[in-house]
Amino acid sequence: MLDNLRSSLGAALKKLVGASDVNEELIDSLCKDVQRALLQSDVNVRLVLNITQNLKKRSLEESPPKGLSRKDHVVSILYDELSRLMGYRGDTLNQNKQLENPVISLTPGKLNVVLMFGIQGSGKTTVTAKLSRWLAKQGYHVGVIGADTWRPGALTQLRMNCVKINVEVFGDESNKDATSIVRKGIDYFKNAQVDVVIIDTAGRHKDETELLAEMKNMYEISNPDLILLVIDGTIGQQAFSQAETFHDTVPVGGIIITKLDGTAKGGGALAASAVTGAKIFFIGNGERIDDLEEFSPTRFVGRLLGMGDIKAILDLANDLELQADENQSKRVLTGKMTIEDFYSQMENVGKMGFRNIIDNLPGLAGVVKEDELDVIQGKLEKWRYIIQSMTKEEKKNPEVINDSRRKRIARGSGVAEHDVKDLIKNFHNSKSMIKQSKGRQMQGMLRRLGIG
Repeated sequence: MLDNLRSSLGAALKKLVGASDVNEELIDSLCKDVQRALLQSDVNVRLVLNITQNLKKRSLEESPPKGLSRKDHVVSILYDELSRLMGYRGDTLNQNKQLENPVISLTPGKLNVVLMFGIQGSGKTTVTAKLSRWLAKQGYHVGVIGADTWRPGALTQLRMNCVKINVEVFGDESNKDATSIVRKGIDYFKNAQVDVVIIDTAGRHKDETELLAEMKNMYEISNPDLILLVIDGTIGQQAFSQAETFHDTVPVGGIIITKLDGTAKGGGALAASAVTGAKIFFIGNGERIDDLEEFSPTRFVGRLLGMGDIKAILDLANDLELQADENQSKRVLTGKMTIEDFYSQMENVGKMGFRNIIDNLPGLAGVVKEDELDVIQGKLEKWRYIIQSMTKEEKKNPEVINDSRRKRIARGSGVAEHDVKDLIKNFHNSKSMIKQSKGRQMQGMLRRLGIG
């Protein structure tokens, strides 16, 4: 997905990471590279300038949070600005959590009306069926109104898609009055005990005055709870002007992007959310009825930057850092930690989810295989029990653990003696690694994550 944009942004970040110092010249160079990458992906020029101006200003004026290196902070700023491009302003992590519960919020006890708009060829009819499937899987009873009276075969296609998922479609091929069909369809489904009605409308071009007028009439008749704009991910900068025209006619509440493939033009569709102020809700990522992916800004921007979902991890790690003992942090970072400190760090890893950390840290995503993750997770569980079986003296100074103590600890924790040896060996290795990494670029990130 968006391979060209990802590779361009990745090249820009490599320059930042490889630089010896973060100064104005480096930031200017980064901004130019980001501009070039976004423009090549057909993001609107005005938006590109706004993003890079904010990137430069914040990178030069903001002080990095405690424990975060200046380079990591610049990456974090770029992350935030790209998230803003897609309608996620402010705390992107919290915004994403809101969407997950769920993406579309419906009011119980009433008929919720969702109105679908988009130009012809955007894949709107297919997305209507996919959205019906998604809502049905969330436990909603869904009905669909086929109000595309312009495209031959539109109602037939809609019914063929919806019959596969047991969703009823209301339509009338003999009636060319779309607003009449919508009015009758809503009345029909009011008596059918459905939770949500999705209205599929005719595809329209931004310059087709008659169709835009029909769209406004349909909006007034249906009084929708949500308007979703379907954007073709391959149309480039046209997406910006189209979204602007649609939003000037009716209040767009969310965006679904279809056909978002490896072409350079995907950035234009992403930028459509900026002009409407609406968030991207879904991405159509295939031909099957289930190929509708909930949009997550943290995951998506992380992929573009080659960083996984690291923003979410850094934010969560920051919350954990606030709870951490300051003296313990100093001991860990100077390589003077005790095994009690080591245990505390493992607890933090457990809170964040070890598998999540491995999957999302730069350079590790996809490198550690599934079976290897299971082995590591299993070791962590054993180590936790082993440390709990140690005395206070043994935790503070594992050097006192001799053969008899090791046997006692193994019996108490229900593991083999070699597991106890393995823990102590890894404890010493971690101390050595932290000493060696002192002053390196990843030190700030390790400090925030609370792992060695």
